[in-house]
Amino acid sequence: MYLLLATAQNPFLSAWGESDLIGKSIYVALMFISLLSWTILIHKWWITHRVRNESALFKRSFFEQKNHPLTVSYARTTHPETPNAFFLIYDVLKTKTTELLEKNKRGKQIGLLTFSDISLLENHAYATSSTLTKYLERNLYLLSTIVTLAPFLGLLGTVYGILVTFSGLSAEGSMGNQQILGGLSLALTTTVLGLINAIPALIGYNYLKNNIADFDHEMERFSTEILSTIAMHYKDPEG
Repeated sequence: MYLLLATAQNPFLSAWGESDLIGKSIYVALMFISLLSWTILIHKWWITHRVRNESALFKRSFFEQKNHPLTVSYARTTHPETPNAFFLIYDVLKTKTTELLEKNKRGKQIGLLTFSDISLLENHAYATSSTLTKYLERNLYLLSTIVTLAPFLGLLGTVYGILVTFSGLSAEGSMGNQQILGGLSLALTTTVLGLINAIPALIGYNYLKNNIADFDHEMERFSTEILSTIAMHYKDPEG
C-alpha cells in the first residue's frame, strides 16, 4: 500500500491532492488501519514463530531425558523473553507431580499417583495450554475487525466521492470540472485502498488462526506424552 502511495505521479497521490478535508480524513483512516494491520501481522508471526522454535528445542531435550521425567534439565540460550510453551507445561506438571508424590508419601516409601491424581494433572496441563493459546491469540480480533472495517471505509469514500461528483455536475466552469475529477478519484482510490487493506488482513488472520490452532494441538499431544511418561514411572498400579 505504501509503495503505491509513494510512487510519483500515481492516481493515489493525485486523488489525495484533489480531496477535501473529509476525503483526506478517509485516506488517513485507511492508512492508520493499514499500519495497525501490518504491525499486528508481523508481530504475531514473529511471536508464534519464536514460541514454536523454542518449544521444539525443549521437546528434543525432554525426549532425550524422558527416563527421568521429573529432572529434565534445559538451559535457554536464545530469546529468554519469549514464552517456551512446552517448558511451561512441563514445569507446571513437574511441580504438581512433585507435590502429589510428597502428599501421597507413606512413611519412607516414595509416593505414587492415583487415577484421580493423573486426572488432576491433566486439568493443570489443559489450563496451562489454554492460557498459552489465549496469549498467542491476543489482539487477533483486531485483524478480523479490519477485514470488515477496511472495505466499509473504502465504500464510505466511494459514496462520498460520488456525492462530490454530483455536486460538481451542478456547478459551472473549471471549478465544477475539478470537483467531478476529484470526486471520481476519491471514489475509485478509496475502494482500492480498502480492498488492499482487507485482503492481507484476511489472509494473515486465517493463517495465524490455523497456525495457533495447530500449535494448540501440538501442546495437547506434548502434554499427553509428559503425562504418559509420568504415569509410567509413578502411577500406583492399585490406584
